Amino acid sequence: MHTTEPGTAAAKTPSRLALARRATADLALRLGGLFVAIVVVGLIFTFTTPNRSFLTTDVLISLLRSMASIAIMALGLTLVIVVGEIDLSVGAIYGIAANSLAALWILDGIPVYVAILLALAIGAVVGVFNGLLVTRLKIPSFIVTLGSYNLLYGFSLYVSNTSTFNPAYPPPGSTVSKGQLGFFTDLTTQLGSHKFSVEIFWMLGLALAVGFLLHRSLFGFRLMAIGGNAEAGRLARLPVRKYKILAFVLCGILAAAAGILDFAFIGTVQPDSGLSSTFPVFAAVIIGGASLSGGKGTVIGTIGGALLLASITTGLALLSLGAYANQLFLGIVTIVAVALDVFLTRLSARRTA
Repeated sequence: MHTTEPGTAAAKTPSRLALARRATADLALRLGGLFVAIVVVGLIFTFTTPNRSFLTTDVLISLLRSMASIAIMALGLTLVIVVGEIDLSVGAIYGIAANSLAALWILDGIPVYVAILLALAIGAVVGVFNGLLVTRLKIPSFIVTLGSYNLLYGFSLYVSNTSTFNPAYPPPGSTVSKGQLGFFTDLTTQLGSHKFSVEIFWMLGLALAVGFLLHRSLFGFRLMAIGGNAEAGRLARLPVRKYKILAFVLCGILAAAAGILDFAFIGTVQPDSGLSSTFPVFAAVIIGGASLSGGKGTVIGTIGGALLLASITTGLALLSLGAYANQLFLGIVTIVAVALDVFLTRLSARRTA
C-alpha cells in the first residue's frame, strides 16, 4: 500500500490554519504600515505647518469632515472590489443624486423627505444597471462603470440645466419652506464651539454597518469567497450574480448618500459635483489594503486610507504648496499602495505553491 513519506509534496502542503495565519499576518502588515504612515504624515505636518497648526482642534475636525464623504463612498467601493469588480462611477452617482434631489425638491416642489429617498433610489438603480451589464452581458466592470460615469454626468447636466442649486436662495418661481430647509441642513449640523459636523457621525455609523455586513455576516463571507475565486463560488452554488449586483447596489446607495450629505453641509450643488472625487475614493480603498484581484478588503483599512488622504490634503493646504502638490502626492501614494498589493499577492502565491 502506498504511503506518503515525510518531505513529499502532500506533506508540505500548507494546512488551512497555516494559510489563515499567513493571511492574518499579511493583513496585519498592511494595516500596521498604513497606520504608521498616518502617524508619520501627522508628525511631518505638525512640525512643518506654521505654528504647528495641523494639530489644532479646528483643523483636526475639519480634516475629519473633509474625509467623511470620501470614506462613505469608499465603503461602498470596498464591497465592489472585495467581490472582484470595480466601480468608477461613484463620483458621478454622488453628483446625479445631489442634483436630482435639488431639482425634485426646489424646482418640482416634492417634499425634501421624499426627494431624499428618491435620490437614494437613483443610486440603487444605477447599481442595478452596472451590476446587470457586468453579470449578464459579461462586460468588464471597468468599461461599464467608466461609461456610466459619463452617462450620469450627462444626466446631471440635463437635470440641473447646468445651473447651481442653493435651497436657501431658490430660483424665481420656486419656494422652499423653512421647516424643510431646517430639516435638510440639520442632517449635517455643526455642534459646539468647534463646529463638529454631524456628517462625521454619519461616516462612523455607516462604517460600523458596513463593517458588520462585510466581516460579521454570511453576506460578507460570501462576498469574500466570490471575490477570491468566482468559479469556486459557482461550483459551491453560491449566487454569484446576485451578490455582485447587490455589491454594486450598495455602492450606489452609499455614493448617493455621500452626495446628499455634502449638499446638506455645503448648501449648494453643481452639475459637476462629485466628479473629482472618483480617484481619491479609489485610492482610499486601495491604500486601505483592498486587493484589485478581489477577496480582500477591510472597513478599518478603507477608513484608514481615507484618513491618510485627508491628512495629506489638509497638511498640503496648510503649507500652501498649490493644487499640483496634492495631485502629485495622491498619485505617488496610490502607486505605492498598488505596488504593495501586487508584491504581497505574489508573495502569498509563492507561499502556497
